[in-house]
Amino acid sequence: MLRILSGLAALVMASTTVFVASSYVVSPATSSTATAASVTTQAATTQAKTTDAQRTTAEIKPTAGLSTTTPTTTTASVATTGNGAPSGSHYNLNIIGVPKDKTAAMDDNNGHRIFVQLFGGQSAADISGKDFATLSKVNKIMLVPDTAVPGTFNVLDANATDSNGALFQLPLDVSAKWTVYARALGKPGGSADMTTCATQNVVDPVTGAITQEVICSVATLSLVRKTGAINTKFQNVTSELLFVTLNVVAGSTLATCLGATGTVQIPLFSPCLQNDFWNYDNNGLKLLQLRFYPAS
Repeated sequence: MLRILSGLAALVMASTTVFVASSYVVSPATSSTATAASVTTQAATTQAKTTDAQRTTAEIKPTAGLSTTTPTTTTASVATTGNGAPSGSHYNLNIIGVPKDKTAAMDDNNGHRIFVQLFGGQSAADISGKDFATLSKVNKIMLVPDTAVPGTFNVLDANATDSNGALFQLPLDVSAKWTVYARALGKPGGSADMTTCATQNVVDPVTGAITQEVICSVATLSLVRKTGAINTKFQNVTSELLFVTLNVVAGSTLATCLGATGTVQIPLFSPCLQNDFWNYDNNGLKLLQLRFYPAS
């Protein structure tokens, strides 16, 4: 009898051990709370400089409570891969930080990459309100629309380390029909702030001269390269890179054009703004990977 009871006890203990081990393996794979901290968003006024204290280390979240001039696209229902990006066809773009400026011609080579200074650029706060004509184009990626249907993505000038900046073509309706995902890679410790900017025409009341004044989104994409596999997952950055989010004042020329006031998300290539570009303020980030997917 004693042998039978001992055998039963051993069987129960063995079953308990297997159950705990199984739980330990399965739980991380099904957890929905783990999020990458390598790519973060930050909302700030164009008058305030971005600081490390202001930078968020939480997951990317779309700016809440925004009225929009066009519906914001989403891929919430799209199946994702192990790296956090949706599955399916997409367009790849790598933004590569280099320690020395490029000198070779890089026009219209469609190499799916753009070179920026590893340490260089200006903050969005520094360039807001400046004259676009006199603005340094280093670490600026100029955005132009492809008016063909359907439009295509194309790197027209891959060098953002020179005085002309880089040139990237996107479909005219990219804000409505595409989403973009991002992840920071390379040596841990690098960081960068990427902001979507444009210009608005400002008329001097005395001389009548027209200036193309730089105006930048209040939603800046902050990228920090951290260690760990979880910090190399893609995050949805559509709101930050395919829209210019502005605080539109009632009675302004922009408010009249948009027919809206308050915090407004303006799609790329809106007729109410000109000279769309990405401002890339780099502090040692070697690689930013972008993937563009058709919106669901």
